[in-house]
Amino acid sequence: MSKPRVLAIAIAIAALCAACASPERSRSLNDPSIPATATAQQVCSICHGIDGNAVSPNFPRIAGQPEPYLVSQLKAFRGHNRSDPQGFEYMWGLSRSFTDAQIEQLAAYFAAQKPLANPAHSDPALAARGQALFENGKTDKNLPPCKACHGDHAQGNQGFPRLAGQHADYIVKQLDVFQRTDERPEGAVMKTIAHLLDRDDIEAVAAYVQSVN
Repeated sequence: MSKPRVLAIAIAIAALCAACASPERSRSLNDPSIPATATAQQVCSICHGIDGNAVSPNFPRIAGQPEPYLVSQLKAFRGHNRSDPQGFEYMWGLSRSFTDAQIEQLAAYFAAQKPLANPAHSDPALAARGQALFENGKTDKNLPPCKACHGDHAQGNQGFPRLAGQHADYIVKQLDVFQRTDERPEGAVMKTIAHLLDRDDIEAVAAYVQSVN
């Protein structure tokens, strides 16, 4: 191998090592000196997208979520207080070394991202039924309208998550969690409400909020 080629390879290896050692390019999760932006863009983005608009319905869209809500969820994952399957499978390990400051910075990053319209198709008739439930609830079951907590346009409110544009599949799964388990103990209000929903209600509301921008 020629000396120029050997030199070029050596320079490339040195540059790669320097990049790995740079906090701006590090995926280390237990180093509080790593900027939250780097963690968000290089770790969280793998599932949630670099801007929080997750493409896969397996992962929630977190762009534009209320900052207090994101902080509370990250702390719940870190403390193993949220044990729904997607929570412990993906988030327990990732969050276990986060400091309060890192959690607050990650929450601020994703709260500041612009939520995009969900390109997934929602059945118009099903979404219309879901809209009626979201806006009016069900008086015969004393079910309050979803907008009372989540906002008129499902935009979220402080400790209540943004639902607008969320994947319908994710909404269904989380309502199932609230309905059948204690895997999200901080969601006591939702557990009561979820038990007032039948399967058709759940699918209708999920279809509606997915269609909202």
